[in-house]
Amino acid sequence: MNVALQRKLGAIAAIGTVAAVLGWLSFGTMGEDLVYYWSPAELIGKGDAARDATVRLGGLVEAGSVEWDPNAQRLAFRLTDGKASVPCVGQGAPPQMFREGIGAVVEGRMDGEGVFRTSNVLIKHSNEYRAPTEGERPQDMYKSLMPPEGT
Repeated sequence: MNVALQRKLGAIAAIGTVAAVLGWLSFGTMGEDLVYYWSPAELIGKGDAARDATVRLGGLVEAGSVEWDPNAQRLAFRLTDGKASVPCVGQGAPPQMFREGIGAVVEGRMDGEGVFRTSNVLIKHSNEYRAPTEGERPQDMYKSLMPPEGT
């Protein structure tokens, strides 16, 4: 066999082996790392299959459901999709624009008591920028869970 042909076949075999190993490393354990996005109705519909599965839960923060304890850094609220509502509890300060009626995505797990334990709260907001009007303060433009300065 020709030396040049042997080198080409060796190079093709090496490239194929490297590609196979990279493919296996990339996709072999991908199923274990997936985080599913569910609505409250889907989460409740999964029943016991949803318990302890890491998911992203999306919906609207239900009016009258937000309880924020700044001393304990504990946030409790309900997410709804209009069909179902799920109680959510998390530790740490919420995003500054977090409030009732805003779209939110939370990442975490449903516990055995039917409470979604969140480790991450993301809010959905408009991408529209509105410049403040003459004399308007930024604190007046955005609602927050924290009381205004000086109160």
